[in-house]
Amino acid sequence: MTPPAHGEPSLPPVFKRRAGETMAQIPKEEYILETTSACPGCSSSLSLRYILKAAGPDTVLVIPASCSSVIQGMYPNTAVNVPVYNIAFAAAASCASGMVAGLRRAGRETKVIVYAGDGGTVDIGLQALSGALERETDFLYICFDNEAYGNTGMQRSGSTPLGALTTTTPLGKIHPKKEIDRIVEAHHPPYQATAISAFPLDLFQKVEKALTFRGPSFIHLLAPCPTGWRFPHGKTIEVGRMAVKTAAWVLWERGQGRLSVSAPSKGPLKRPVPLQDYLGMQGRFKGLDPALLSRLQQGIGTNREAILAEAERP
Repeated sequence: MTPPAHGEPSLPPVFKRRAGETMAQIPKEEYILETTSACPGCSSSLSLRYILKAAGPDTVLVIPASCSSVIQGMYPNTAVNVPVYNIAFAAAASCASGMVAGLRRAGRETKVIVYAGDGGTVDIGLQALSGALERETDFLYICFDNEAYGNTGMQRSGSTPLGALTTTTPLGKIHPKKEIDRIVEAHHPPYQATAISAFPLDLFQKVEKALTFRGPSFIHLLAPCPTGWRFPHGKTIEVGRMAVKTAAWVLWERGQGRLSVSAPSKGPLKRPVPLQDYLGMQGRFKGLDPALLSRLQQGIGTNREAILAEAERP
């Protein structure tokens, strides 16, 4: 079978949301079982639950070194009810490329999803990701971004925001967050989006949509981490929603060259609540230097204005 050309959807070109869709329409099947060793309130494992519900059982996960590689359970048992290939930090996208090539050669349409942290995406795995995007690999790459190297003690990563306290930036990070979305955009993938576990239906729908396209799709998933961000374990969803309300995290999707803002972000994008309402919920921003706070606010404002301008472009 000859696959469609890069950028051509494998389903009809116009993917419409099902009218009136609610959480009740999400499948009941579970692919992440209750025996994970995730921290209480872990948003990346919660997100993976909805990702796999959208993808279904004919799916293979490729997971590089990350929190998600250590929460699966002790060999030979696992809490993940689909095949998982655990791979070295730098090699997830390369592994997925070979896996896709083999599956397609065998005539199989099995979905290949890379589920990688920010360390394995914006830093150590960036070269392999760029290569897979350039080769138009038919896969979905999801970066769950907890903004630090979470499974080794919360060291700073290229995705750690300005001013955040980590074990290697005890006075606050002095460099801005790497703009991985713009790096990915430069490769012109057929589909690209942002998401967060605080809005699971939005996440579910975006994964469904991403998997209708031939070629590479990329979803950047903010993953609030109670342990690393220093907030109570029961506040994960609240912190995530506040990230969106302040426009510190804007939900959008880009397909066929056009960007649209997702429903939860439409109001906050034009009328965000004060950024301090989000930062004040997290111990990692305790004692934030006023100069760094000003730079952080400016960067978030610039990003918000750029997204708004692109979304309103004719």
